[in-house]
Amino acid sequence: MIRRRAAGAWAAALALVPVLSACGPTEVVPESSDDIVLWLVGDDTGDALREHLVETFEARNPGATLTIEQKEWGTLVDDLESSLGDPAATPDVVELGNTQAPTFTHAGSFRPISPELYEELGGDDLLPSFVEAGSVDGTIYALPYYFGSRYVFYRKDVWEEAGATVPQTLDEFGETVKRLRDGNRTGFAMGGQDWRNGVSWVFAHGGELAVKEGDTWVSTLSDPRTITGLEAWQDIYENASHLPVTEVDVAYWDFLNDGLATGQPAAASMMAPSWARWSIGDLVRDENNQEVRDGMADSDRFGIFALPGLDGGVAPVFAGGSNMAVSALTRNAELSEDLLRVVYSETYQTMLAEAGLGPANSTFAEALTGDKFGRTLVRTAEASKLTPPAPGWADIESRGIYEELFKEIARGGSVPALAQQYDAVITPLLDGTAEDD
Repeated sequence: MIRRRAAGAWAAALALVPVLSACGPTEVVPESSDDIVLWLVGDDTGDALREHLVETFEARNPGATLTIEQKEWGTLVDDLESSLGDPAATPDVVELGNTQAPTFTHAGSFRPISPELYEELGGDDLLPSFVEAGSVDGTIYALPYYFGSRYVFYRKDVWEEAGATVPQTLDEFGETVKRLRDGNRTGFAMGGQDWRNGVSWVFAHGGELAVKEGDTWVSTLSDPRTITGLEAWQDIYENASHLPVTEVDVAYWDFLNDGLATGQPAAASMMAPSWARWSIGDLVRDENNQEVRDGMADSDRFGIFALPGLDGGVAPVFAGGSNMAVSALTRNAELSEDLLRVVYSETYQTMLAEAGLGPANSTFAEALTGDKFGRTLVRTAEASKLTPPAPGWADIESRGIYEELFKEIARGGSVPALAQQYDAVITPLLDGTAEDD
């Protein structure tokens, strides 16, 4: 029953148009069906979780079927834009990134979550920032699915050999990873276009990417605090990383795992979402005799810590994760909403936590705290920040504008000048009303 369908080609510069009339009803009523379709993205929702969704949903709804189709992050915006407005092509329930949710909620792509259903599914215990990202004018359209947060993974053996200890402040972290870089090793693996990790320095210095002024969103790259954060990131990139300015968000764990043994740059440390753990460690055979990493089983060799803040504590890193919503053109609203009851049940939320994914309902986050990975995830998530919930944000991401900005910063460009230049590009796009160029 779990069917994974390959996604189509990526549109490199997608200008989003409203999928339906903004947050209003559609005149097209799709034919009702007891076979509903759920889109899940990537491999983060593992097979055990998928099987539980299918089996539990179908047991609750005799005669109904749930088909899970897998989409990929690189093509998801294109797939959503082309499918959600088509009664014949729309999935019934979708997972989408928390940074993509504002665009599609403002476009009227999703069915409203009634106050009664919202309370039934968790209410105020659901992650507030993710709820905000899926809301328009007080009406909720997309709920949090799971959260992830970024922290530092490092080679304890390399750090200890160099006499380095876990840093207590962001400046101390910067000085340490710069000192750890040498001709054969990168102190901190960071691609020149990796803005999702890089914005942590902006947030740590009190900067923002954009703010809402009245009814209009405005890019704030030129704010002095944002500039200070971008300049701090520029210093880290130039003096701690060997990775090219053209790299975005590559498999940093390959450098951490094997380094010079595989002909790649060795790395003393990297920053990634919590689930990167399962790409790190020694190679072992799983129950299917497939080679996998052991999840950092060697605690003498691998370690983790939260990126520290300016004055200690935890830096506000960029939060990853997903939202979930019911299509406005769902073929069966009643069954789609019942699938949400399965997703937000205690059993499934606990399963998410046990799989290392932050549960949407904070009540069940305690299930994460049984080991250092879960405890660090919770600490960093509590301090994390999301990108602005602006209607045009998915369009901005699809155009790769922040990748371009960070590439120019990584090349040594003047941050104040680049900030002014890119504010002029980003501001007209934030409200989602700019015409394609």
